Amino acid sequence: MAGIYQTLKEQAYEANMQIPEQHLALYTWGNVSAFDASKGVFAIKPSGVPYPELTPDSMVIVDLEGNVVEGTLRPSSDTPTHVVLYREFAVKGGCKTGGIIHTHSTAAVSWAQAVRPVPLFGTTHADHIQTAIPCTPYLSKEAVERDYEKETGDLIVAHFKEHGLNPAEVNMVLVGGHGPFAWGTDAAKAVYNGAVLEEICRMALNTVLINPGAMPLPDYIVNKHYQRKHGPNAYYGQKR
Repeated sequence: MAGIYQTLKEQAYEANMQIPEQHLALYTWGNVSAFDASKGVFAIKPSGVPYPELTPDSMVIVDLEGNVVEGTLRPSSDTPTHVVLYREFAVKGGCKTGGIIHTHSTAAVSWAQAVRPVPLFGTTHADHIQTAIPCTPYLSKEAVERDYEKETGDLIVAHFKEHGLNPAEVNMVLVGGHGPFAWGTDAAKAVYNGAVLEEICRMALNTVLINPGAMPLPDYIVNKHYQRKHGPNAYYGQKR
């Protein structure tokens, strides 16, 4: 008999299986969680388990205090970061965040290791967010020694507050020296945004290699592309 978290575990499992499918990580270098706001819990990949060995029942259910509610395996080592982002963005901030992805995808990590935000060079980027992809500074030595994964979440939240970024609109970030996080309305959308983030980073890297002096896309083109997909009079795609 399926338990009350079965659907959530299946969502997390399907999303995690998209990490190797979308070439977003080698080995076990990534995780996705799926959040149920009504229950105040999320399902997340177990730590260090290769993707081919995963099953829906191997997903771990965790509450917003970081406690394991259901599951026999240890949750991802990045679980405290997910806790912070759900608590601050979804619960306190009202952002419809139903899934979070973290990977070590090559192009995104390259920008994170350079500790550089990704400039908004073209319309592919503008179709998804209207700003450069933000990149946090390094965590401080004290933060790393205090509670590394929790402090990573706190750093992301603080960076968004400092720069006036809305997580409902800017649904991706790079952590300096570390790598990318992205989120969405559900786990599948989080994976989509993680794949978009990686592709935008790859395009931007090629852009600066071809033209180191490349300029950001003009605002009027940025606004047109973003609004036609996300604005009140959006006309991209089909009516539902």
